[in-house]
Amino acid sequence: MHDGSDHEGFDDAALVRRIAAAPDGGDAAAEAELYRRFAPRVRLYGLKHLRDRQAAADLVQQVLMLTLERLRAGKLRDAERLVSFVFGTCRMTVLDLRRTGARRERLLERYADDVPMADPAAAPRLDQARLVGCLERLSERERSVLVMTFYDDQPARDVAAALGLSEGNVRVIRHRGLERLRDCVTGRGAPS
Repeated sequence: MHDGSDHEGFDDAALVRRIAAAPDGGDAAAEAELYRRFAPRVRLYGLKHLRDRQAAADLVQQVLMLTLERLRAGKLRDAERLVSFVFGTCRMTVLDLRRTGARRERLLERYADDVPMADPAAAPRLDQARLVGCLERLSERERSVLVMTFYDDQPARDVAAALGLSEGNVRVIRHRGLERLRDCVTGRGAPS
């Protein structure tokens, strides 16, 4: 159990004050410390109450982003109650997720017969040979960015580091590469 202090020499209240003093996210070290202290515990809370790894990971992001927003805005009245705030936010977020899921289930039960089934025959067929040909006609850099992004599921940061580019450059190359690939596959144009 966390006692409100850490090896860095400042307790939860000091952490709250540091983050509130830099409302634009200027104290990256304090925000990283908040994440280090609470992400594993919020993840465990999510696993226990949601019983799904991805839902627990999403809960960590939601709760810690909301916590940071509140701390940056100076909305936590009692800095000593950071732990209570974080886990109260967890509880409310999980309850909201459950309500949303239950509402979705009720709607599906009620209207399932009214929703037309998708006709698989009506879906466009992927011409795999055409896709491969279009990918081969992209520049090596565009192809690398697209493969690393969509096949290897790497974020722009990792793609940029691997290819020696900036994240912004990766996004531009990805956008242009996708546009050229779409034009080629749909027959509106072909990569040169």
